[in-house]
Amino acid sequence: MRVAVVGVGHVGLVTAACLARWGHEVVGMDDDERKVATLRSRGLPFHEPGLADLVEEGCRAGRLRFTGDISEALSGADVAFVSVGTPSLAGGAPNLAFVERVGQAAARHADGDLVLVEKSTVPANTGIRLRQVIQREQARHRNGARIDVASNPEFLREGQAVVDTLRPDRVVVGTDSERAAAALRAVYRPLLDEADCAYIETDLVTAELIKHASNAYLATRISFINAVARICELVGADVEVVAQGMGHDHRIGPHFLKAGMGYGGSCFPKDVDAFLHLARSVGYDFGLLDEVRKVNHQMRELVLDKLRAELWHLEGKTVAVLGAAFKPGTDDLRQAPAIWLAEQLLEAGATVRVYDPVALAAVKEQLPQVECVDDPLAACRDAHAAVVCTEWHEIARLDARRLAATLGYPIVVDGRNALDPAAMRAAGIQYHAVGRPARATDAP
Repeated sequence: MRVAVVGVGHVGLVTAACLARWGHEVVGMDDDERKVATLRSRGLPFHEPGLADLVEEGCRAGRLRFTGDISEALSGADVAFVSVGTPSLAGGAPNLAFVERVGQAAARHADGDLVLVEKSTVPANTGIRLRQVIQREQARHRNGARIDVASNPEFLREGQAVVDTLRPDRVVVGTDSERAAAALRAVYRPLLDEADCAYIETDLVTAELIKHASNAYLATRISFINAVARICELVGADVEVVAQGMGHDHRIGPHFLKAGMGYGGSCFPKDVDAFLHLARSVGYDFGLLDEVRKVNHQMRELVLDKLRAELWHLEGKTVAVLGAAFKPGTDDLRQAPAIWLAEQLLEAGATVRVYDPVALAAVKEQLPQVECVDDPLAACRDAHAAVVCTEWHEIARLDARRLAATLGYPIVVDGRNALDPAAMRAAGIQYHAVGRPARATDAP
């Protein structure tokens, strides 16, 4: 099939490359000229494991190309995926202006029957409004092409996005058009022929809601275990063992029960806000999600409080921030707890050194005041404390004795519970984790 992907950010580019792998003829479109130029030269605008090879394969086979012209992308397309940004507005509602513009462009430039597919995360009933926009624009421009709207939400994890697309847990398709449903079955046929995954067909609004409900639930699990971590610190329990005990219950499972600095990234914060805004707009008080957000912010404050408790005040102190990306496997700094922490430290008058294996260029662009260091021990040299913000392997595998010898003050605040408490304390480090109190058995 001929497929257009409008917007080649994290979701769009992975989608385009995987569609090309499945044999479709794919055009990726973006209005960012630098991004298009980078992709045409076989570079990537962001870090995502396995994606470079996939893009190279698609381009070399002639099944994947890139353009900055939406009319070129839509020309002859059977299906067009909308993968543009939906950033939060004041109050939590997502900004759907970019989605609307794609609908308007499709109404103007579609030169044949087209299925327009929401891949961007959008609130329930967006598809209905998108159909309305298309109908109005088509009447205005006298375009008689048949354009059907569908929802096909993404469930990708940054750092695992290629694997999640090629081997998904499920594919969700929502539409009120049998023609659109048939087109998307054809799009995904190569995947379904080789992978054992659920294929869920439903109506448009239900598919839209599945995405927000999924992310809000995962964020809720994270905030729940973080709230439990606070209790653990107060009563002297170990949240890691509590989570392990909970996770062995098949009704609960072990996933997203990792205590730490809380969630970040482009999805969970934005999607929780958007789902909460949707609930309020239809008259439902979803107070649970208010608490999810509150706990998430408190965990960042907790790590900063632990640092202050050790250093008394932060002015004039040097702090090593180990890990900048919001999670391992990506260079994405959006809503990253490490960036929030660095900003707080800078505001308090501290000197900040940041280590991250892939995100330093992005850090330097966003926070030019910090010192970026490409080695974790070099970041810790003579520092008054180190804070673990991302559980990269390069950080989790640090030798405790070398770390103790490198730090100016042997103080580590582990915001991700990534390090071995016993090894840290045996090396003489004042070690503070989240929900893991000091124990006599951990002492040297």
